[in-house]
Amino acid sequence: MRLTKVLSVAAIAVGFAGGAMAQVQSIATPPQGSVWNTMASVMAGQARESAGQRFVVQPYGGNAQMMQALDGALAEFSLNDVNDVITAVTGKGEYDRTHENLRVVARINPFPVGLYVRADSGMTQVSDLGGRSVPSGWDAFPLARSHITAILAAGGLKWDDVDQVPVPELIRGSDDMASGRVDSAFFAVGGPKVAEVDASIGGVRFLGVEANDNTLAAIQAVRPAFYFSEVTPAPPRVGVVEPTTFVTWDNVLVAGAHVSGEAVADFLAVIFDESEAIGAAYPPLRALTLETAYRAYPGVDYHPGAVAFFEARGVALSDAE
Repeated sequence: MRLTKVLSVAAIAVGFAGGAMAQVQSIATPPQGSVWNTMASVMAGQARESAGQRFVVQPYGGNAQMMQALDGALAEFSLNDVNDVITAVTGKGEYDRTHENLRVVARINPFPVGLYVRADSGMTQVSDLGGRSVPSGWDAFPLARSHITAILAAGGLKWDDVDQVPVPELIRGSDDMASGRVDSAFFAVGGPKVAEVDASIGGVRFLGVEANDNTLAAIQAVRPAFYFSEVTPAPPRVGVVEPTTFVTWDNVLVAGAHVSGEAVADFLAVIFDESEAIGAAYPPLRALTLETAYRAYPGVDYHPGAVAFFEARGVALSDAE
């Protein structure tokens, strides 16, 4: 199933929403063009095609709005960084209250993120950004603040070591880099927007970091579930021009506590039983495996429907990395 096909199917599901609201479930995501929006569209399309489930992929302005929608029973599912889910549940960081109705459903995949630059910039490592401009502010996407803080720390830098240029959110940040307003942009590896910028300016590359005990301690001081992973070049990984170490988090599917156990189990069945088709539609989702999907994280609980699903499939809860 091609990506264009599943996006079309997801769009058709939106059209059905008016006549069958009680049967439609929504997935809260960032704006179109983001990795999570694309992933959600692929999974929603597969759920409709293979199981007749109805989903609306509903874009929000940022992670806080997404988590508020789940906590307030305005949406059923979302995709998020597990660190941000932990922060939202505890009411810390960018969250001014606890979001006690958030439940982890499954670990979806490792999610390497980085700062990328023009391929002809001469920069190859995050440490090269000293004295150069880096996107800051992120009023509409505050999650990026902690991620860039960790990326800079892994490169031996602090915010005071770079020129801070305010941007509101992910897509705008990449557009500003393409236009030359800022030297670097923040995005996840495999993001469609990175490929768009790459084509428009003649090439981009992600900046690498060095993984050692000191840099690991530095990134985990920002968020406890950050870790490092090495990413190798591949056609979907635009901007990865050589094996590169990235700050990484676990991307998780989240549900509101109001979602029924049956609805959670049904969606999980599609995700893992149809993982081959989902991965073919969007290659970063080829990392979907049932064996690594049930992982413990500090400060967050799994949805009872997910617990029952994994137990029925014989998958035991494993420790986080």
